[in-house]
Amino acid sequence: MGKKKNQKQQPSASKDDLLNTLGDFTSKENWDSFFTIRGSDDSFEWYAEWPQLRDSLLPLIQQHPSPSSPSPSSSLQILVPGCGNSRLSEHLYDAGFGDITNIDFSKVVISGMLRRNVRDRPNMRWRVMDMTQMQFPDDTFNVVLDKGGLDALMEPELGPQLGTKYLSEVKRVLKSRGKFICLTLAESHVLGLLFPKFRFGWNVCLYAIPQKPSTKPDLQTFMVVAEKESSNELHQIISSFDHSSLACNPNQASGLLEALESENRIRGEYLNGSDVLYSLEDLQLGAKGDLKKLSPGRRVQLTLGEQGVSHFCYKAVLLDAKQQSGAFSFHCSVFIVPKTRSHEWLFSSEEGQWQVVESSKAARLIMVLLEASHANADMEDIQKDLSPLVKPLAPADNDKGNQIPFMTASDGIKQRSVVYQGSSSLTGPVVIEDVVYENTDDDVSHSLPFRRLIFERTEGLVQSEALLTRDGLFDKNVYGTEMKKASSSSKSKRRGALKRNNESSGKMKVYHGYLASSYHTAIISGFSLISSYLESVASAGNRVKAVVIGLGAGLLPMFLHGCMQSMQIEAVELDPVMLNLARDYFGFTEDKRMKVHIADGIQFVRDYRNLYAAGNEVLLSSNGSCKLSDAESRSTAIDIIIVDVDSSDSSSGLRCPAADFVEESFLQNVKDTLSEQGLFVINLVSRSPAIKDAVVSRMKEVFSHLFCIQLEGEVNLVLFGLCSESHIEEDCIPDAALKLDKLLKSEHPEISQSITDAAKKLKRLK
Repeated sequence: MGKKKNQKQQPSASKDDLLNTLGDFTSKENWDSFFTIRGSDDSFEWYAEWPQLRDSLLPLIQQHPSPSSPSPSSSLQILVPGCGNSRLSEHLYDAGFGDITNIDFSKVVISGMLRRNVRDRPNMRWRVMDMTQMQFPDDTFNVVLDKGGLDALMEPELGPQLGTKYLSEVKRVLKSRGKFICLTLAESHVLGLLFPKFRFGWNVCLYAIPQKPSTKPDLQTFMVVAEKESSNELHQIISSFDHSSLACNPNQASGLLEALESENRIRGEYLNGSDVLYSLEDLQLGAKGDLKKLSPGRRVQLTLGEQGVSHFCYKAVLLDAKQQSGAFSFHCSVFIVPKTRSHEWLFSSEEGQWQVVESSKAARLIMVLLEASHANADMEDIQKDLSPLVKPLAPADNDKGNQIPFMTASDGIKQRSVVYQGSSSLTGPVVIEDVVYENTDDDVSHSLPFRRLIFERTEGLVQSEALLTRDGLFDKNVYGTEMKKASSSSKSKRRGALKRNNESSGKMKVYHGYLASSYHTAIISGFSLISSYLESVASAGNRVKAVVIGLGAGLLPMFLHGCMQSMQIEAVELDPVMLNLARDYFGFTEDKRMKVHIADGIQFVRDYRNLYAAGNEVLLSSNGSCKLSDAESRSTAIDIIIVDVDSSDSSSGLRCPAADFVEESFLQNVKDTLSEQGLFVINLVSRSPAIKDAVVSRMKEVFSHLFCIQLEGEVNLVLFGLCSESHIEEDCIPDAALKLDKLLKSEHPEISQSITDAAKKLKRLK
């Protein structure tokens, strides 16, 4: 709130002049000028006046528990911060509350108010003091009564910082069972700061102050009352008025109700034990136990920093080692995870995080996961920003106060060059970059470059990754042949490395004979389940028909195109921008065996199924539509359907695929479209075991047999649905994998071996 609206009727000419004097409500000089012009005898009431406040305010103060006394009211110690020249304190004094301290940072107004009250109210105290830096001991007051003070602090630039400092002081000086009574216009940005500061250990109520019968001001005054409890319990905020009957400005009402509902929703999640992010203040209040003591196995997700307090905000996880009996190198340490690696299983899953704790040798580890907002910050600046934020999280015996050490997970990239940065209306921001990974193997003299496709909507997750070679060729005289097997659990983390002996001339282009993604390897290894059928089709001189939904960079279709000469591939891609990027940056090409259809994958399968189920042969057009074919370009049942798409809506709990691709109606259409020996493959990525179990259960209802390959970390699961009633036994899969290997025309034994090894991980889901 940068400017206030005066609700009291003042002479119009002087009111405008006075308000223009203020300008910035946080400036001491402006307030001195304002009160000099106004004078001490002419009170200036922001918001409601005493007749409207009296009936709501007095019962709340009188209800305050105090030692038995003939006159309980006189024993209450009341603080009025930012008092100005309001008559509120005078009315309270006259109502029997004799122990009132008023503070304001304007010497002009304090001097004037002292002169005005020294005879009639001799026990009232007036002090020049900054409300954000009070000079009172802890636990001094029974009531802190704020009439517009917080609102005045909340100007756009420094408001959050000043408001945070002020509310921290309020909480400090209040006694147990004390009350903070805040008269406010209840604007959303004010409540957005106020409500979270009074969560654990506070009972909060919201009241609407009655308006003058003769006037209907645009903005209504509200009263937030926060009572300091002796325990750290959490309560919902209670409002004492009918939300539908608010007579204030509609924008004010909607902002207030939205802030109230949002805060109560967060409190409800806390109360229900949901996996939510706590604030540092919540934790200091004991929301998850005593932070000064180590609690074996404690894991808490939290946010660090806020506007006006730190340069950045951070998402963090506090983990106390499960075994506290061993020897630790650190009582407490911080582990920073770069944005490029924050999605990895090791850092994003609970199981992976405990592995990091074990290897860190820290009794308490604070893992900080960097995000897009930190992209342009230097790591040294990040550490400086974090240092004061993590200090309150250290246990009491943290190396006798020594500085908390910082550790950082390398992003694994030695060189990075952005070759494309743009956006699509369907996919959002897209980045294509060439990277050279850090060499982690002493036997590999130089790392080769890789080209990566990144969708920023999925937190920097690498969607596709391809090896770059000179002119897109693999010359064994130039490149060694040792390839490490991929071991990534993310959608396409690169873990392969190639020996390189010397430089050669030529332009670096994508090489389509190499699989950089472990899940691509897993997808192809699943073909072992129908390798006998694939062999019979190839032997008869026919073609296996495969549909890949989700083109991405086109790497999987291009690999299949190069290695399986008997395969006809139809790629379905919703976003035409992706097709252009695949062509321009990843060497994707079309021919008689490779077609692309710009279409919705679900609609594509539905249309194909409807025509094929009616006994028609189907002709596929480039725009994804299906129609009756002629004899020359006929299409029969599809043999393999692969779904390899990410989800634009992470709220479903699925990172891959979009939720519609695992609905029973789509799965049934897929089965009806496949041949009798057909295979359905879907790449499933979710951190939720319940969601994965639900998808598996649904697929079991549709397909005759279901197999899976679990990739690292239990996040990525590749599922294979078989249409045939007969199925291959698990002990026969190695032989079937060898049969598939003969069908693949890979240039590299290492790639074939990795596919064969992946096939051995196939498990039947019964």
